Amino acid sequence: MQTVMDFLIEVIREPAIFLGLIALTGLLLLRKDFSSVVSGTAKTVIGVVILTQGTNILMNSIAPLTEGFNVMYNIDNPEVAPALGADTILSQYGTQIGLAMLIAFLINLVVARFTPIKHVFLTGHMLFWFPFIFVAVGIENDLSNTQLVLFASILTALYIIIAPALLRPFVRKVTQSDDFIIGHPTTILSLIAGMVGKLFGTKGKSSEDIKFPSSTEFLREISITSSIVMFFVYIVVSMIIGFDTASTAFGVEQNLIIYSVMQGILFGAGLTVLLLGVRMMLAEIIPAFQGISQKWIPNAVPALDAPILFPYAPNAVLIGFVVSMITSVATIFITGSMGVFSFVIVPLTITCFFEIGTAAIIANGQGGLRGAIAGSAVAGVVMILLVGLSVPILSGTAADWIVIFGGNDFSLWSFLGDLIARLFPGG
Repeated sequence: MQTVMDFLIEVIREPAIFLGLIALTGLLLLRKDFSSVVSGTAKTVIGVVILTQGTNILMNSIAPLTEGFNVMYNIDNPEVAPALGADTILSQYGTQIGLAMLIAFLINLVVARFTPIKHVFLTGHMLFWFPFIFVAVGIENDLSNTQLVLFASILTALYIIIAPALLRPFVRKVTQSDDFIIGHPTTILSLIAGMVGKLFGTKGKSSEDIKFPSSTEFLREISITSSIVMFFVYIVVSMIIGFDTASTAFGVEQNLIIYSVMQGILFGAGLTVLLLGVRMMLAEIIPAFQGISQKWIPNAVPALDAPILFPYAPNAVLIGFVVSMITSVATIFITGSMGVFSFVIVPLTITCFFEIGTAAIIANGQGGLRGAIAGSAVAGVVMILLVGLSVPILSGTAADWIVIFGGNDFSLWSFLGDLIARLFPGG
């Protein structure tokens, strides 16, 4: 039994295999011929792998910037508090995390089948990381092993049911369809950005309508534009902290100009690969999921990873990243100088790109270019405050993890989870 459960956990944690099985199931339910079943399943798996590799390239291209910002603000030791650490939690509580993940997913299927909330959360790695966070919150509140599983299962199920449903109308506004929604920890930032974008933006001009002179038409290519933007980000950071210091911070020995050029190109290549994977996967998973929707869960739609939305407004993604980096770093500086937090907060480049990049698309859908800028600016500030809210809650467990991947739904729901955990006997 344990072996079977471990196998199921590994399947769900591996996005390519998990979504491949979903596509296979849907195509079989649609009674497609053998060739179509093999082709659709394989293309789904390959598309997810391409998307994942594109994501990894993007993360590698922006990761050195965090150290650059650490130097900029004289952050010598980004450790925020003594904690068990993510690796220790995973090794000691892996069974509880896996059980919670499986139970929550089954609850999601039942709710989608029998209630008006018609979506199935298919972002496999997020299905794992949310129970990880909730287990950490439970540990902080001294819950027993049984209580940990119950607590993490309930909270994960609530999240994967509520969060995508809240974001659904905003996603529909962007895609002009209801083929899929977003299942990703960008929800709180996207909701805030969307509301700010609607309040301060104008619908007349989208971020994708930016006009370029004929001599700069090449800037319409998002791979080129993103490469240039990232090059300038590296150069600006290097100029602020000094080129010699930047070389040390980035861990490079080559000429810093060349390094910045290559990091920019790496970013553009990663974004190009990611968008290719998104298009390939969507072309297969959406039709295949209709088989599941028709046979088992009528009218259900898949809740998928945030980069699925990137092709709809790639300029907005860049706007969200750059604007939120500026406002979040400014917020770090202000809160640090005022002593608002008793611990160090470092710039969250990953959250700025993926979560707030998505939030900028949502804001653009609500208020155009101005909406994307305003929404991203506010989201950058909120992101830092959310980290500050969640670090004390996870100070003995996953504080090291939340300062890198938090500032989003992980942070918000760890706070909400902490309030709920206190209601448990012994909590």
